Amino acid sequence: MKQVIKDTLPSEPTHGHSLAEDFARIEAQMLRRRRALAWLGSSAGAFLVGGCGGGGSSSGAATTAATSAATSTTAATTSASASSTSSSTDTSSSASSTSCVADPQETAGPYPADGTNTSSGSTSDILTASGIVRSDIRSSFISSTNVAEGVKVTLTLTLANTGANCAALAGYAVYLWHCDAVGNYSLYSAPAESYLRGVQVSNSAGQVTFVTIFPGCYSGRWPHMHLEVFKTQAAATSGKNAVLTTQLAMPSAVCSAIYPYVSTYTRSVSNFAAISISTDNVFSDNTSAQIAAMTPTMAGTIADGYTATATIALAG
Repeated sequence: MKQVIKDTLPSEPTHGHSLAEDFARIEAQMLRRRRALAWLGSSAGAFLVGGCGGGGSSSGAATTAATSAATSTTAATTSASASSTSSSTDTSSSASSTSCVADPQETAGPYPADGTNTSSGSTSDILTASGIVRSDIRSSFISSTNVAEGVKVTLTLTLANTGANCAALAGYAVYLWHCDAVGNYSLYSAPAESYLRGVQVSNSAGQVTFVTIFPGCYSGRWPHMHLEVFKTQAAATSGKNAVLTTQLAMPSAVCSAIYPYVSTYTRSVSNFAAISISTDNVFSDNTSAQIAAMTPTMAGTIADGYTATATIALAG
């Protein structure tokens, strides 16, 4: 019987063995391959899962962090907005209850025409004249219709009650008067004129509005406007009924912006250069807070005119 010699060289063909051995070899090889494939499959799967899972986890974390940050930012913005609104509301509320400074009583001066003095030998009282209640006070309305020349000013005054948290004073009458661009007062140094004088009654917001001109500066006085406040229009028939007589100081910057550049105000240039708030015989004894309250806030231009606002505070 022929002896079969088994060689273990890798290059040796596997044929020539018995069928049973071939089946065994094939089965063993297939088992190894299945195991290898299974291992590769599990490793690749782990790699893929690890790679995607890691990226997914990181992306998810980043998304969560971004969402959280966005939420925090939104919350912070909302909080800041709420805080700002609250602060604004508080400030506004605080300003409305503490921002008014009582206006000091001042002299009506020598040219009030309110029935308290005389002009040309007779009592001068324009408050009883028909037509005195008007908003635009630039024109004369008694014996003349001349219009005062000068830079237009629209002045809004708000009457506030110092005894009631600066609440608006409605139904009060305000009599406003001042000199013209060359320093003359109607009914006195300009006796034929009745311009730059008028009365207005405050509305529900405590406001009155006058359309007038910027006053000139005459020798010895800081540029100013006069006003008297009465509790009712009916009470405004004599200067003796005024609950407040005071003055408004014109802003220095606006004086400097107008006087040298408008020919109507030529006389005001040197007069203004020679006066100051501290040397004025009316304003010099007032506190800085009072001067600030008595100085209107103004904005505008010579060509378009100026708007002016001020709060007149008194015990209602």
